[in-house]
Amino acid sequence: MDNMKYLIAFLTIWIFCYSSFAQDLLTVQEAVEITLANNYDIKLSKNELEVATENVTYGNAGMLPLVTGNFSQSNSIQNSKQTQNDGNIRALDNAKNNNMTYGVSLGWTIFDGLGMFSRYESLKELEKLGGIQVKRTLVTMVSDVIRTYYSIVEQQNLLIALDSSILISKERLRTAENRFSIGKASRLEVLNVQVNLNEDESSRLRQLETVGNLKTALNGLMARNLLTDFDVVREVKIDRSMVLSDLLNQASIHNPDLLSVSVNRRLAELELKTIKSNRYPTVRLNGGYNFSESESSLGFVAKSNSRGLNYGVTAALNIFDGFNQRRNERVAKLRIDNADLAIEKQRNIIETALTQAFQNYQTSLALAQIEEGNEQIAKQNLSITLDKFRIGTISAVEFRDAQQNFINAVSRFNTAKTQAKLAESMLKELVGSIDLTQ
Repeated sequence: MDNMKYLIAFLTIWIFCYSSFAQDLLTVQEAVEITLANNYDIKLSKNELEVATENVTYGNAGMLPLVTGNFSQSNSIQNSKQTQNDGNIRALDNAKNNNMTYGVSLGWTIFDGLGMFSRYESLKELEKLGGIQVKRTLVTMVSDVIRTYYSIVEQQNLLIALDSSILISKERLRTAENRFSIGKASRLEVLNVQVNLNEDESSRLRQLETVGNLKTALNGLMARNLLTDFDVVREVKIDRSMVLSDLLNQASIHNPDLLSVSVNRRLAELELKTIKSNRYPTVRLNGGYNFSESESSLGFVAKSNSRGLNYGVTAALNIFDGFNQRRNERVAKLRIDNADLAIEKQRNIIETALTQAFQNYQTSLALAQIEEGNEQIAKQNLSITLDKFRIGTISAVEFRDAQQNFINAVSRFNTAKTQAKLAESMLKELVGSIDLTQ
């Protein structure tokens, strides 16, 4: 029976120090770095940001002139007959006529009610919105990686606890068989222990599947080979210093959803400015230099050439458009009002979610502390039960209960720590500022 006691002591140390012997260890920082480099959603959002950045130009806002090259040529073959004033008749079959024009033209809108400036500001706000979308994607992906990673930690620790339970059950089976062989135990006791061992091994197979599926999910987030195997850390470090008031203040500055609705409000203001610019005249400069050539088989002029500069200015003012201008301005103002409501709504959603998540965080911390004490108690109980089992004052069934209580206490303690870590991660995601050194 001394072997059993040494075995339990070894398993207790193994459960908490297993990571020291792990091969191909993947830390959460490494998982995040791989995700940031490979994840498809992150790459897509960055490409969208590049598109928005490319669009921020004066030309796209309509501030720069447009220069175009023009070329046209027309040919005709006709049977012509002309009767002149003096009665002479001129006729020609298959008369050829050629006209060719080419040149360069320029158009430049120099005033449109300042609409070009509001359009340019809108482009810059869209670029800012693209940056916020990238940040949202990054925060979401990092948070997903952290949650998945520590879910693996939780399930891997449970797998280790099941492995230790199997080793204890095997030692119990060997002890029960020895006792049966010398007549100190019944065959029923041996069979019960065998059933317990089979139950532990079945649970281990199911747990292996759970761990494998979670690793596949994490590999998918990292956009690498789904069959890549790795190990994870066992120790879970929890930030216990978070304060709700500080989190609320940080969220008002960093939360991507709140930043997005603020940018949308600015875009609504710029849209109103653009619409109001239609009340003013549009002034446009026009110019060009053209060459023209024409040939005619029948006519007073057989061939002509011309070239020269043309220039001018045009102005247009919307006098009446069926009251559409007034309607468009009212709609734009309503959109600004809706944007204000969206900001208040989003702020309320964030504050509610943060408050609930913080309560979950505090509860998880308290549960982790309680389960740590329960784990120590269960360990002491198993040691006492072992002594009683050694002298034969309790049955194998009672020892099994103590064994299960110890394994369950270890599992609950690991689960409580993991849930506290996930609650911490959720708070940082809501704030919009996740610390990558998890």
